[in-house]
Amino acid sequence: MSRPIIAILRGVTPDEAVPIGGALIDAGIDRIEVPLNSPDPLRSIEALAKAFGDHALIGAGTVLTAKNVADVANCGGKLIVSPDCNSDVITATKAAGMLSFPGVMSPTECFAALHHGADGLKFFPSFLVGTAGLKAISAVLPQGTQTFAVGGVGPDNFAEWRAAGVTGFGIGTGVYTPGLTAAEVGAKAQAITAAFDEAWA
Repeated sequence: MSRPIIAILRGVTPDEAVPIGGALIDAGIDRIEVPLNSPDPLRSIEALAKAFGDHALIGAGTVLTAKNVADVANCGGKLIVSPDCNSDVITATKAAGMLSFPGVMSPTECFAALHHGADGLKFFPSFLVGTAGLKAISAVLPQGTQTFAVGGVGPDNFAEWRAAGVTGFGIGTGVYTPGLTAAEVGAKAQAITAAFDEAWA
């Protein structure tokens, strides 16, 4: 079962990436992004893609330019996540055959992202949009649009976001912060997947 949860490994190093990625996958999270403002992120993405790319979705976050997209593609990444709605990034991502999840907050940004081919929408920071905001925006989005809440979401409020109609989550500091061991990340990931499964039961 592939859950719509993206683990955000901001600050991970290339030496840590594969053990931590393995712990996440073992716990049931098989979508992993390494933000490009991490130490040597392309090496981490390449290592993760080589180790797990055949059964996990590996890619980059904090992707701001079309050149960033090309760099990630050259490393074997398949997922591009951004904090903003940049049509150049979305277009380059789709041209490279990768999945695009741009950051949005407003209906205007949502429809612009979808118009340019986004595969899903990253509501960021989701605590500013709120569950009421997501519910209102979702009412006008095309049926089946993937919506991911990122920023201020976790096991304690999965059920609230589920009730508002969200389809997935991006989890950053709730699953990884620099210095955590693979075992510690795995334990956090297990708690996250258990709470997710309960909210979606």
